[in-house]
Amino acid sequence: MLKALMLAAGVGSRLDEGPDHPPKVLLEFAGRALLERHIEILRHLGVDGMVMVTGYRADDIHQAIAGLGVGDYIETIHNPDFTLGSMISLWTARQALTSGDDIIFMDADVLYDHRLMRPLVETEHANCLLMDREVRPGEDPVKICIRDGEIVDFHKRVTNTHDYWGEWPGFLRISPAIGRRLVAVMAGYVDAGRTGEIYEEAFRDVLASEPAGTFAIADITGLPWGEIDYQVDLARAHQVVLGQLQAIETVKEKTA
Repeated sequence: MLKALMLAAGVGSRLDEGPDHPPKVLLEFAGRALLERHIEILRHLGVDGMVMVTGYRADDIHQAIAGLGVGDYIETIHNPDFTLGSMISLWTARQALTSGDDIIFMDADVLYDHRLMRPLVETEHANCLLMDREVRPGEDPVKICIRDGEIVDFHKRVTNTHDYWGEWPGFLRISPAIGRRLVAVMAGYVDAGRTGEIYEEAFRDVLASEPAGTFAIADITGLPWGEIDYQVDLARAHQVVLGQLQAIETVKEKTA
């Protein structure tokens, strides 16, 4: 089976929305929450279900799931230590990563076009990362660095020599074998008390340890998307990204 694994546990404090702000997965664009948009895209593309890690205001997310009538599609896992960082949230999902399913990993705080997700669903590669060659300025974007056609670094602050880089939108597909490998790597962080690290550290370790050719790249340059961390990201999502999204209904009409 092909399942989505989404991290939606974070507080989202960098948005500076005040003391009682909603979880980012419930941010609304044109009257529709990110959660609803995620589910519509995944179902449209034939993804079998979702495992979602919740934490901050989990009850709000559960109510939204019930309101959308998608309780049979989404399994939630609560991370009570959600304030300790993203590595703990990913570690909380270790059972899903070792379930034997193919996994599409997703950050919850991304507004994106459904065409961006299609390569991960339809790829012939067992493991695949999305990459946008148009990188936002600053240190915050996670960069995928390529040298001689292979991934040589994956981090916000890269150190390895590379030919070029692109930005990672927060989505990738991993095989059951890589899911097990990722859990093993995270166990090392947990045992060493390094749970405050960002989860990208564990992904980076896995990428570096696997043979050349294990991970493919799908270039999604030119497709609209936006990760929402700060107020400037939220404004861009409303003012730029939203208007560029292709409606799924348009696709249905073309194929009817």
